[in-house]
Amino acid sequence: MVIKPKVRGFVCTTAHPHGCVAHVNEQIEYVKNNMPADAEAGPKNVLVIGSSTGYGLASRIVSAFGYGAKTLGLFFEKEPTESKPGTAGWYNNRGFEMAADKAGLWHKSINGDAFSNQAKEDAIKIIKEEMGKIDTVIYSLASPRRQDPETGEVYKSVLKPIGEAVTEKTLNTDKGVVHDVSIEPATEDDIQNTIKVMGGEDWELWMKALDEAGVLADGVKTVAYTYIGKKLTWPIYGHATIGKAKEDLDRASHAIHDMLQNKYNGTANVAVLKAVVTQASSAIPVMPLYISLLYKVMKENGVHEDPIHQIKGLIMDQMYGDDAIYDDTRRYRLDLKELDDSIQNKVEDLWQIATTENINDISDYKGYQHEFFKLFGFEVDGVDYDADVDPRI
Repeated sequence: MVIKPKVRGFVCTTAHPHGCVAHVNEQIEYVKNNMPADAEAGPKNVLVIGSSTGYGLASRIVSAFGYGAKTLGLFFEKEPTESKPGTAGWYNNRGFEMAADKAGLWHKSINGDAFSNQAKEDAIKIIKEEMGKIDTVIYSLASPRRQDPETGEVYKSVLKPIGEAVTEKTLNTDKGVVHDVSIEPATEDDIQNTIKVMGGEDWELWMKALDEAGVLADGVKTVAYTYIGKKLTWPIYGHATIGKAKEDLDRASHAIHDMLQNKYNGTANVAVLKAVVTQASSAIPVMPLYISLLYKVMKENGVHEDPIHQIKGLIMDQMYGDDAIYDDTRRYRLDLKELDDSIQNKVEDLWQIATTENINDISDYKGYQHEFFKLFGFEVDGVDYDADVDPRI
């Protein structure tokens, strides 16, 4: 079939197999060309929970192709059929696997619900039988819902402010329209549900299961990813349901850190990353407009970074290097260039004047769209999008 992008709201419902593979290979080439030749101190046995897109995929690529690490990746993606493409994450994983095979790198993948007990059991079995003890655990899940593995209850997260309604500008990226969006305040149930899905409970359960199974190495490091932002995104990321979930993620980080320190001389940290175009961020009100403006300003100032650049810096310089930047809650900070006052002031000035009529002139809206389509394997250099392809790569 000939596969073209079909966009519905903030989601592209199709993915191109060859484009996704090519996009993965672009990231792999970046890592291979930008890692020091003597990059020895680094991860060797890595578990990536949420490894098929965005920052999780970048983590697996940097670990494998930057350090030669064995990687076990977990994700929940839809396989293709003869008549229908699979999800972008499924194709990304196949692209990673094919490149890893070619490079002679050990890898295994589990496609299933990472919140489940079954996924934990499957991962531990592979680790025991084929990997050896894990020295690095990356937690990079982004999901709108979670089923409690013990009670079976399903929790759904919401993106709502706390206390009072919020009206903010946003950008309809499908139509290129700048408009106001009003978001009603969260109920207490909304807050607790969001904490259950996006907080630190599942990260704790994973680390507890790995500890009890005896598969963690001395000096093990684990990190979970988050985003904080500043004034413009604070109504959504700060005093909001996500903000409460992030507080719980910090709580879990300290609890896990204490356990790992006592048993393995290990560490647990949250890593605060910069705003980028991902499938998750595209769904969050305010973020498409903010990111479009941010990309414009950061590119003009020569400080823009994509997920692969951020994760290379995290693993090489901070987790396994001597340049770690912590805040007062022991979080790695990869977002300081974004939060620099000179950057934020320019973004805020543009935010105030942003309209449908000038969005192409004052923002990197085209760059945002380009990065969005690349997430699904479209607009990747060297791919023939008019060619007949078999979706079952």
